[in-house]
Amino acid sequence: MSQTQSKAPWLLSAPAIALFVALLLAPMLMTAVLSFNVFDYNTGIKNAYTLDHYIAVFTDDYYYEVFWRTFWIAAVTTGICLLVGAPEAYILSRMKTPWRSIFLLIVLAPLLVSVVVRAFGWSLLLGPRGIFNQISLALDLGNIKILYTEWAVIIALVHVMLPFMIIPIWTSLQKLDPGVENAALSLAASPFATLRRVVFPQVVPGILSGSLIVFGLSASAFAIPGLLGGRRLKMVATVVYDEYLHELNWPLGATLALILLVANLVVMLSYNKILERKYQKSMGLA
Repeated sequence: MSQTQSKAPWLLSAPAIALFVALLLAPMLMTAVLSFNVFDYNTGIKNAYTLDHYIAVFTDDYYYEVFWRTFWIAAVTTGICLLVGAPEAYILSRMKTPWRSIFLLIVLAPLLVSVVVRAFGWSLLLGPRGIFNQISLALDLGNIKILYTEWAVIIALVHVMLPFMIIPIWTSLQKLDPGVENAALSLAASPFATLRRVVFPQVVPGILSGSLIVFGLSASAFAIPGLLGGRRLKMVATVVYDEYLHELNWPLGATLALILLVANLVVMLSYNKILERKYQKSMGLA
């Protein structure tokens, strides 16, 4: 292989690599540097560096509470999306045309509407005069306070994130040979045993992909927690917003953003490792 041929892949990839560096790596590096800058409320950002922002985050119970709430909401949202999305994906994979196309359009329909519009819609439904509260009053159950609670944020996040769980699982099911499932049933395996021992191991990659996408997007969500959580129910993204635009403390906002990124990566990589290990064991690869 000539030297020109060996360089060809790098030359062809150069525009994509340059775009990746300019739009992702460079802003992240600038944010990392900003997180170490000294900040003074009287003079603003100074050309000096400190670890005070990281020390403040790791020693303040308020930030522990915010991070715990963020990851708890993201985990619950992921779990509900998995419980609802996996059966929907299985039903979708067994449908025939034209019902499959219609059902797929219904699944993807929420993605065609802005997140802000959907958040406002849920605020109307979950508010004091919303349909849920009206039903509760009609049944003499009293007022139900859902808006500006964690469950309001979870309900709206599930509505937004569900397609991101269904599509990867459905894609994995498309690769599953129906003959394998029929063979298990013909060998006197129960439908539940067939799902558990034949279908489930095959769709683990889809479950893994969908769970990572949903968890990552939920943990970093801003519009829904900001509109449905209110001013008191803070998640990390809303705290970062407040530090940048209200307090003008950009270094602290950058610190919180980077800690969220690292924590998100740690949780997602750990989940990936655990699920991959179970997948390899179930497939006899370990």
